[in-house]
Amino acid sequence: MPGEDEPPRAAGGSLDPHEVIELLESYLLGGEPTLTGPEIAAEVGIPMDVARMRWRSLGFQAVDDDEVAFTQADLEAMRLTQRLSELGLADSEDESALIRTLGRSYARLAEWQLDLLAQMVDPTTTTLEELTAVVGDLLPMAEQIQAYVWRRHTISAAARFLLGPGANEDTPNTAIGFADIVGYTRQSRSLKRDELARLVDEFESQAQAIITAHGGRIIKTIGDEVLFAVDTAPDAAEIALQLVEARREDPDFPELRVGLAWGRVLSRLGDVFGPTVNMAARLTSTARPGKVVVDRELADALASDERYRLRRMRRQSVRGYRRLEPWRLRRAEEHDLPGAAAYLQEKGKDLLRAVDEVQSRVEGAAAGEALQERPSRQPPGPVVTPHQHHR
Repeated sequence: MPGEDEPPRAAGGSLDPHEVIELLESYLLGGEPTLTGPEIAAEVGIPMDVARMRWRSLGFQAVDDDEVAFTQADLEAMRLTQRLSELGLADSEDESALIRTLGRSYARLAEWQLDLLAQMVDPTTTTLEELTAVVGDLLPMAEQIQAYVWRRHTISAAARFLLGPGANEDTPNTAIGFADIVGYTRQSRSLKRDELARLVDEFESQAQAIITAHGGRIIKTIGDEVLFAVDTAPDAAEIALQLVEARREDPDFPELRVGLAWGRVLSRLGDVFGPTVNMAARLTSTARPGKVVVDRELADALASDERYRLRRMRRQSVRGYRRLEPWRLRRAEEHDLPGAAAYLQEKGKDLLRAVDEVQSRVEGAAAGEALQERPSRQPPGPVVTPHQHHR
């Protein structure tokens, strides 16, 4: 039974929200808040406006200067952040952007993890002791997994920068692709919440599997769209085609359209920028459902690859490009595969022979008609009119 000073519980032993927050603070931050913002700034030796900027850039809510809202863990994190700044990891211009990116990434991860936790815990029946046991098991594991994933991604990024295609070039070309769910707005209005969640989850899961299987990397997902980058043109083509083909094997997978562009991009804090990214987005808007459209540069890069066929489409006017030149990308069909040249050549000969034969018949028929129309050497007889003939 709760004491007199404890917040009241709902019937059935349901969890009190304040107790849950205290429990999480204890496990995640090492204890209850004991410090204000100005106290942390003074301890670290930085101006309060710098501390406030870092706090807000992480995506946290604003806190009044006199509010006791920070723990010793917050103080240690601010010290580490300042140390990284002093080491020159990021200049003053990039520091805020770096912190914002870090905050957005972990905010999304935290939301997802709490959704999973909510599925495991029924707040109307779970006791605080049961929740404490669950949190004590899950949070350390989640922290270890996050650290492991970060280390693995760091190794992959280093390998790409140092060993990947164009690693010795100042700015190597990159394929940028957008995969967009067809009719997502309409479906989002007609599907139930759990159905829409399954659709998006299936899309993200399959897309990630296809993209990573061919050396690509997902830059970000935005509900009905995934932005990805690939270092080689053939891998980009394979990813795009497999994405639109996935629906044939799995009816639950949404129908997609994909746009691809090839060129130099600016990679910054896990995101990509530049005309190549804009081109890929515009090409996606021109693609028909279940089709892949690429720009001229990628079409040229794939021109000698016999696995794929490219067809120039009609120029279009889209936002930012008055005469956009899209190319349709598809797999080489059976009659386009090696050996098709001889087949087409033989069929061409058959067609020429058929044309010659028809021409000969026409010429022969014309010669016969000319022979029949040639004047006779016999004296002409009396002219008989039709009326005279019938009489």
